[in-house]
Amino acid sequence: MKSNKMGIMPIPALILSMSLPAIISMMVQALYNFVDSLFVARVGEEALKAVSLAFPIQLVLIACFVGLGIGINSAVSRKLGEGDYKTAVNIAEHGYILAGVLYILVAILGIFFVDDFFRWFTDDPLVLEYGISYARIILIFSFGRIFAQAGMSILQGSGEMKKPMKAQLIGAITNIILDPIMIFGLFGFPELGVTGAAIATVTAQFTSMIYVFYTLFRGKNYLKLDLNNFKYSSGIAKNIILVGLPAAIMQGLVAIMLTVLNKTLSNIDETSVAVLGIYYRLQSLVFMPVFGISQGTMPVIGFNFGSKNKKRIIDAMKFSGMMAFMYMMLGFFIFQVFTENLLMMFKSSQQMVDIGLIAFKRISLMFPLVAVTIVISTSFQGMGKAHYSMVVTFVRQIIVLLPLASWLGSYSLDTLWYAFLIAEAVGLVLALYYFRKVYKNTLHVWPEVLCRTNLV
Repeated sequence: MKSNKMGIMPIPALILSMSLPAIISMMVQALYNFVDSLFVARVGEEALKAVSLAFPIQLVLIACFVGLGIGINSAVSRKLGEGDYKTAVNIAEHGYILAGVLYILVAILGIFFVDDFFRWFTDDPLVLEYGISYARIILIFSFGRIFAQAGMSILQGSGEMKKPMKAQLIGAITNIILDPIMIFGLFGFPELGVTGAAIATVTAQFTSMIYVFYTLFRGKNYLKLDLNNFKYSSGIAKNIILVGLPAAIMQGLVAIMLTVLNKTLSNIDETSVAVLGIYYRLQSLVFMPVFGISQGTMPVIGFNFGSKNKKRIIDAMKFSGMMAFMYMMLGFFIFQVFTENLLMMFKSSQQMVDIGLIAFKRISLMFPLVAVTIVISTSFQGMGKAHYSMVVTFVRQIIVLLPLASWLGSYSLDTLWYAFLIAEAVGLVLALYYFRKVYKNTLHVWPEVLCRTNLV
């Protein structure tokens, strides 16, 4: 265990080597929704509205597999840091059992609750038809994405980042190829429209799952899974859930926030719902690389938390924070300067452009703040203290953003967008407060010889 790169490799080289594959993986993940929307926009504005309304449902799915993945990743990396290889393998195997339970819950959601969800927003029959069909397929056939993510998190927790990247690439390339074929009916396939986009997505996710299964059970990996010797432990399952649940709730809060925000916007101007949908597709291309940096950093923090190496934890946070901030500044520049170009990628109407020019410029003011918040949240998750991240997200998006957006929206739609910036500023202050608390109560009591820092 002393030879594991997460404990000995220089931090800059380690974070870069682990983050770059994760960045590519997260960018590829963002392409799923982005490519769907890009092609769906060619079907018509009703189709784009339907997919935009479906986005919170997709966020619920993302919340499920991200929460499970973080729970697995953090638990595996911490056990490896402690030198307990056998328990790390058992944790990985428990991850797949929990993934199966999770899929059943998501499928039930897709069968029974999709219709009522869409009817809450609109009575447009075309939007209802598109949205219900798209969301139901995505949820009922979500097993590919859930099982693939569980496997990728196992690999990432052991320090293996390239194979998860390959799995994401396989899925993305499959999705990009199938989207136009299924949507527009090319090469003899029937023209399925929005339904075709959903079928292309779940098929692509299934291909990723097959690759991950083969890699985990047949490939050469640091962790070797063998379900024949699996022994269930309620303690291990509880540990995965306790770390992963706050992360899942964090993502779920985003779905709640976006659902309520869509309702607020639909009461002001339904076109603004489509604009916000475009924004979130584009935002994912900015945020996902930062989440990739976080995924590459989290097992490093978890491993060194397990081995009580304070210096490497702080160094990892500093370096990943610098990378995240620089990338977010690039995203900020693009959203400020090329706003109209971004909107026209989706064949936006003039009304959508008029709304989007103001919305994009004002919302993107928060990007530099988000970079720091994400890195701090990653440190909480890596150290097994994800509940702090959950509280920050809840305060930022539910306590601050939604009431503020409703209040500012009562003045004008243009004013509403400032709520995003104010909410992120509050979230950053709270995240810094909690990190100072963790540092004083946990890291500070470790041997002082390991690290001296003026970070806090």
